Amino acid sequence: MIQLHPLPPFNEETAMQKIQKAEDAWNSKDPIRISEAYTIDTEWRNRNQFINGRKEVQDFLADKWKNELDYKLKKQLWTFNGNRIAVRFEYEYRDKNGQWYRAYGNENWEFDENGLMTKRFASINDLKIEETERRL
Repeated sequence: MIQLHPLPPFNEETAMQKIQKAEDAWNSKDPIRISEAYTIDTEWRNRNQFINGRKEVQDFLADKWKNELDYKLKKQLWTFNGNRIAVRFEYEYRDKNGQWYRAYGNENWEFDENGLMTKRFASINDLKIEETERRL
């Protein structure tokens, strides 16, 4: 059985560790690496998309970074309880036309006993920015 530490139940320190690992993985922009933090049958809601299973996660992420260039993400702990963590985040990227964006959002995560994420529900809004306004 694969375990991805830290394991639930989370305290503030272990929740922060889990968040940092997620941030590092997403900033790698490697769909395989990222998907390995999720259960085989993971359930996602990302904006208005419903994604089920690691293969769909990998496909979604590969497509994401075809359109979101120079992606950089920062996550922050919002709260935690037992096997759940809520984060707020922002990320910046540019599209193929060179327009920069900052995306703001919240994610609710639920983990199994082995520390793999079973559910990820993300609400995200994009704001057009000038390159000079970038923070990340």
